[in-house]
Order: sequence, then structure tokens, then C-alpha cells
Amino acid sequence: MSVDELQVYVQSVPGVASEKQRRLLYNVEMEQMAKTAKALMEAVSHVQAPFTSATHLEHVRPMFKLAWTPFLAAFSVGLQDCDDTEVASLCLEGIRCAIRIACIFSIQLERDTYVQALARFTLLTASSGITEMKQKNIDTIKTLITVAHTDGNYLGNSWHEILKCISQLELAQLIGTGVKARYISGTVRGKEGFISSTKEQTSDEYLGLGGNVDRKQIASIQESIGETSSQSVVVAVDRIFTGSTRLDGNAIVDFVRWLCAVSMDELASPTHPRMFSLQKIVEISYYNMGRIRLQWSRIWEVIGDHFNKVGCNPNEDVAIFAVDSLRQLSMKFLEKGELANFRFQKDFLRPFEHIMKKNRSPTIRDMVVRCIAQMVNSQAGNIRSGWKNIFSVFHLAASDQDESIVELAFQTTGHIVTNVFEKHFPATIDSFQDAVKCLSEFACNASFPDTSMEAIRLIRHCAKYVSDRPQAFKDCTSDDMNVAPEDRVWVRGWFPILFELSCIINRCKLDVRTRGLTVMFEVMKTYGHTYEKHWWQDLFRIVFRIFDNMKLPGATD
Repeated sequence: MSVDELQVYVQSVPGVASEKQRRLLYNVEMEQMAKTAKALMEAVSHVQAPFTSATHLEHVRPMFKLAWTPFLAAFSVGLQDCDDTEVASLCLEGIRCAIRIACIFSIQLERDTYVQALARFTLLTASSGITEMKQKNIDTIKTLITVAHTDGNYLGNSWHEILKCISQLELAQLIGTGVKARYISGTVRGKEGFISSTKEQTSDEYLGLGGNVDRKQIASIQESIGETSSQSVVVAVDRIFTGSTRLDGNAIVDFVRWLCAVSMDELASPTHPRMFSLQKIVEISYYNMGRIRLQWSRIWEVIGDHFNKVGCNPNEDVAIFAVDSLRQLSMKFLEKGELANFRFQKDFLRPFEHIMKKNRSPTIRDMVVRCIAQMVNSQAGNIRSGWKNIFSVFHLAASDQDESIVELAFQTTGHIVTNVFEKHFPATIDSFQDAVKCLSEFACNASFPDTSMEAIRLIRHCAKYVSDRPQAFKDCTSDDMNVAPEDRVWVRGWFPILFELSCIINRCKLDVRTRGLTVMFEVMKTYGHTYEKHWWQDLFRIVFRIFDNMKLPGATD
């Protein structure tokens, strides 16, 4: 029976009312326990048992698994009940060493438990918060940061606790400098679109310390946490993120995954979202962009999904920050180019496509189109698989009702078709069909008839590329290995052009439909002599499909 259990037992005995009686009974019980323990020890002192010296590293694991709970209890009680700096230092060193042992031997339960205990003693995530922070809690924060530096490759799910503490530490540092909540959290965009703030809040209210904390208490709190803003702590925290480049392939994925989880928690507030962790995600993306592509694709799978969600955040300020961060990262990534048969650009640019598809905010959609246009204008020579995402974004923009979005997307699409295709056709040929489909979508937007006519003209221009460069289509073997080389120019070139023209004829108003039909027959008359005989079967199916769709209701075959 432990001392605490014994005290509970003594207090629960009926008839023992006074403190003096309870103390007397407690002393008697303790004396009895001491006698029993002494007798047991003497009874086994003469037994001859083999003793094995621990001579190998692996002996530590079973010893630690047996002793870790008493260790944790001793360290926790020491930290909880004693304010002596030397005792606290010894307890923190014990917890740090225990985490190190658990990490080395991959003992997950013990590792997570010790890290959680360490995080709890920082008071950064506690409900009581920073009002009770003492020197030992500051030292605990420093120990937690040390663990992140030394054992990062082995922390796994424990990164969650550490990154939560770092997020709250940044908040504490701001409060330590006397910053109000409205400056901590950023501005909030009101329903009418102007920048506004909700009710006036002080930093103590924002942290959940209540509105009754007077200025003297706030000053005391700021003084007690002032050391968290010291240069050594700030630099040590920054090293966790800059040092992410030294994490191995699995550890960096764990680190990124939990950083994204903490970022989602920060952004969850409808009125005071914080973007500290989101900014750190952008930073570590820069730091780790030089990793081998296999590792980078695993990292981006997590970060890209996070940007998908953040880019669709109902708070426009958050979404704008996400899209702008994506733009900066994408420009940096595109500068590296892409080797043949790789598709990493396609994965990297996919969040733009997702945001364009899911976010209905005109501001965000306009921003996405502008970001993509900037990439095309400055990095066209380095884009390979990313062209598919670019045309997908412009395809989504083509059906928009906002004139500025449609106009900018169409201008950039026209620039690609007339200039980029001319200079970099082999690199863009994989997305030739996407380009034609995108132009067809512009032609079918009834709100902008001038754009529709110009889009049909550009489709006619695309036919010239197919006629002039048939060998480029024959040499392209990415997605149609089962298509004979002599048929690739039809499947990837002529067929998409004629098919999309037939779609325009079936979907658009009379003047646009007439222009589409005229261009379709011009293409057939101008280039038909180059078609193989069996291509005409597909071509007549396209033509007859037009008449099928033009049948009057109730007409028979």
C-alpha cells in the first residue's frame, strides 16, 4: 500500500475524527510496514541466487520496461511538489534520459508517456495556463526543446505534443511582450468585405484567463514568462524547424503530419485564427525541397492535402495566405525543372486545382488564376507534367461568370497556345488534348461571345501544330503505349480537335455553333488528305453524332 493510499484509508476509518488520532494511527501503520519490509528482506538475504551483470546494450530494454513507471512517478512528484531548482533539474534530466532510452529501443508507449508528462509540466497546454509558470516550468520548456533536437528521428507520434507546446510557446512569447489579441491573431474579414475586429479583447481574455485578471496580474504574468522570449529559446525553437533537414525519411513525414495537425487546430477559431504553424510548414517545405524525390513526394502528400483544406478556409485572409504560400513554393519548385518520365510537378500543383474547384470566393479564384499565369510567364521552359494542372485550372476558370477571371485565364491560355507551344512543343505535347478541351470550354461560355470566337480560332491554330509536327506525336509514348505509332497523331492530335469542335456545335448558341461548324469542315478539307483510311471511320462517327443531337424531339431513326 502506498503512502497516499494509506492516508486515504486512515481518513476513512469511522470514529477517527481528530487530526491527532489520525496522525497517531498513521504512524503505527507506517511502523508496521517498516517491520514487515525488514522481515521480508532478512528472509531472502541468505538465499543464494545467481547475479548477472548487465554487459550488453540490449540488457537496458527489459530493465527499463520494468522500472519506467516508478521512475516516472518519482520524477513527476519531484517536479510537481518541489520548487527547488536543483531537484527540478535532476527530475528533468531523468525524464530526458528516459525519453532517450525509449527512443533508442523504439518503445512507443513509454516514450509517448514521458513526452506527455514533460509537455504537461511546461504548463503551456494546461488549463491553468501561464498564470502559474515558474522557473522550473521554463526549464521544462528548454528540456522539451532539447528532446526535439536530440531525438527527432525517433519521436514518431510524440511530435504532436512537442509541436503543440511550441505553438503555445509562440503565443506566450507574444503575450510576454504585451501584444494584444487582435495583433496576435491577425485581422478578421467581415461579411461586407472590410477588415474588422470583433469585440475588443485583451491578451489575457484570448488565452482563456478570464476578464477579471487585473493589470498588475497581467504584468506579473508577463514578467514570469519573459524568459520564454529570450534569444536562446527563440533560436533553439527555430533550430527545430531548420534542423528538419536532418530528420530521416520516416521522421520528417511524422514531423510534417503533426505540424499540419497543430496548424489545423490554430486555424479552427472562426474569429482569431493563428498562422504560426502554417508559416512553419512553408518554411520547412523550402528547407526540405532538396530531398530525393521519393522522400519529397511523401512529404508533399501530407502538406498538399493541408493546403487543399487551408486554401478553402472560409476566412479569406487565411485562404489568401495559403494560396500565396503555394505560389512561392511552386515557383521555387519549378525552378528545379523535371526529369523525363517524372510527374512530381503534377502532384505539386494539384492544390491549385483543388482550391479552384472547391472555393467559390471570387477573390481566391482570381488569385489562383493570377498565380498560375505568373508561373506560365516566368517558368514556361521548366514546366513538364504541370501543364495538365495548369489547363485544368483554366478549364475551371473558363466557365466562370466573373469577367476578370475568364479574361485573364483566356489570355494566358492563348499565350500558351501561340507562343509556348511554338517554343516548347515536345514538353507540352502530353497536355495537348487538355489545351484543346480547355479552349472548347472557353468557347462554350455563353456570357462572353468574343472569347468564344477567339477560342475557336485558337483551336484552328492547334490543327496547324498537328499538321506540322506529326513526328512529335509519334515519338510521345507516355499514356498510350498500346496505340500504334502511326495512329498516335490521330488519337492525340486530330481526334481531340474535331471532337471538341463537335461539342461546341452541340452546346453553343447559333453564331458560335455556326463558326465551330465552319472551322470543323475547314480542318477536314485542309488536312483531310493526310488522314489514314481507318481514321475516317472515327471522323464520320463524330460528324454523325452532330446530326444525332440535332434531331427534333420525338423523331424516329
